[in-house]
Amino acid sequence: MGGVADIGGRQDPAPRAARSGAGRRMSGLAATVPASKRDAARAAPRGDADASPFSKQMLEFDGQALCVGRRSGDGNRPPLLLFNGIGGNIDLLSPLADVLSRRELIVFDVPGVGGSPLPRYPYRMSTIAHLGARVLTHYGHDRADVLGVSWGGGVAQEFARKNPQRCRRLILCATATGSLMVPASPAVLWKMATPRRYMDKDYARRIAGDIYGGEFRGNPGLGSTVYKNVRWQSELGYYLQIAAGLGWTSVHWLNRLSQPTLIMAGEDDPLIPLANARLMHFLIPHSTLKTFDCGHLFLLTRAKESARAIADFLDRP
Repeated sequence: MGGVADIGGRQDPAPRAARSGAGRRMSGLAATVPASKRDAARAAPRGDADASPFSKQMLEFDGQALCVGRRSGDGNRPPLLLFNGIGGNIDLLSPLADVLSRRELIVFDVPGVGGSPLPRYPYRMSTIAHLGARVLTHYGHDRADVLGVSWGGGVAQEFARKNPQRCRRLILCATATGSLMVPASPAVLWKMATPRRYMDKDYARRIAGDIYGGEFRGNPGLGSTVYKNVRWQSELGYYLQIAAGLGWTSVHWLNRLSQPTLIMAGEDDPLIPLANARLMHFLIPHSTLKTFDCGHLFLLTRAKESARAIADFLDRP
């Protein structure tokens, strides 16, 4: 277990971490963040930190620095470990965190995204699941509930598979079984193939309805609400996430998951068609399917309804 540096609410430490050379192989024990990083983090302006429900810290695992967000809970329930979608940084989940019941939340920016510097080498989905386990250990948790969104849903499945004793309950949101899935249309996949929507706000508004569906179809301006929390870092980080999922699939082992699982999906999701949620519900033995009259980002556009469903599932006897 190593030391940490408090970096406040929405401060982006990635450039500092990159300059310090963090990004070596992601194995071994968590190491103390060097004093130069701690000093830089403390000296940096905190901006609109007070608006974020997460306090952020830099953890370092054998040279790979991670920006970790944590919201304290009441201590009476297991923590909820969150895995975000592709290109998604910690604060994109702020609207959900704001309305979730007071359980501890833990989320981190994957290497190359948000506040975590680029890795030295490409990684796989299992690498991120392993980092999630290491983060839990750092905070003294042997077990947690796990939630994954979109790309992060694949990581959550991998976590549950590789760490069955550490995953009490599993929540899969707007996600699928990886390479073997019911795909989106080529037009949608083409728009997702680049991170342009994170870098060009006008473009993001134009395509929001096409890729996210639901309320975004009639109100593309919702994209501005979502993207205001984006902390963009690099195109390479985005492409590394895409590469991590190439060839990965859970379709042949989902039937062996033992955790109670809640599958949540939007009925109008152009990116992850609803058929994928139904397939996972069929394959996972102890699963429940809940759908929303919404699109891909129902966790944000229907945050209160989503939070109720999550809390009801996690608080069941």
